[in-house]
Amino acid sequence: MPATTDGRNMTDDDFTVTAGWGRFGVGQAVMPGAGRAVERAYTAAERSGSPLGATTFDIHLNDHAYWRNVPAAVWDYKLGGYQVLKKWLSYRERPVLDRPLLPAEVQHFAETARRIAAILLLVTAK
Repeated sequence: MPATTDGRNMTDDDFTVTAGWGRFGVGQAVMPGAGRAVERAYTAAERSGSPLGATTFDIHLNDHAYWRNVPAAVWDYKLGGYQVLKKWLSYRERPVLDRPLLPAEVQHFAETARRIAAILLLVTAK
């Protein structure tokens, strides 16, 4: 769920990714950065009893905007050896993308996280 630190709707600079997820390396290759992923306990309203990890993450775009409640198993999900959501973010850092995210791209991240959760739930249901 997209959110802001002061509870308002995202606007303007909130869509700019500056949390350190990616940068250009040698030969203009995009290199991943540490970014800002804040691990925390689920709130009572967020906890659904699902097997997606004992904790959840808030994944920051910048100092003011973030995606709230990305379950640990979803955030840690790897495909081809890469952490999927972190890799996506590395290509959207402001110096790499050279523009803020579009609202549809912010929504795409949330939808991708939900799809990963659905895959993980299918696997654990067996």
